Amino acid sequence: MIAGIDHFVLTVRSLEASFDFYARVLGMRRLDEPNRPTALLFGNQKINLHEVHRTFEPKAKSPTPGSGDFCLVAAVPLTEIRASLQANGVAIEVGPVERIGARGRMMSVYFRDPDDNLVEVSEYLT
Repeated sequence: MIAGIDHFVLTVRSLEASFDFYARVLGMRRLDEPNRPTALLFGNQKINLHEVHRTFEPKAKSPTPGSGDFCLVAAVPLTEIRASLQANGVAIEVGPVERIGARGRMMSVYFRDPDDNLVEVSEYLT
């Protein structure tokens, strides 16, 4: 009954720090609309950013910076993701390591964003 994920929300300490990180490190684009959360656009999805003291309704019951743990599928080879992380001084916590994703085997790297959310970026193996 469900086809995919359209978006998810991250509660962040600073919109600017979060946007800078995701744009610089992962190439996401910013979308600002009046009276709407700032969004990070990538592929056919987005991440809405709620600043910790400026959330939007409805929202999670206990929105907290740093509580996110999610996996993104790379549009480029994982070696390019790793190079961007290195060039931007982002430490890889784990990986590359093989995992099983929704569509099968993949190689993943794990790192933290400015709020200490755990971000996994993966490349599916053929």
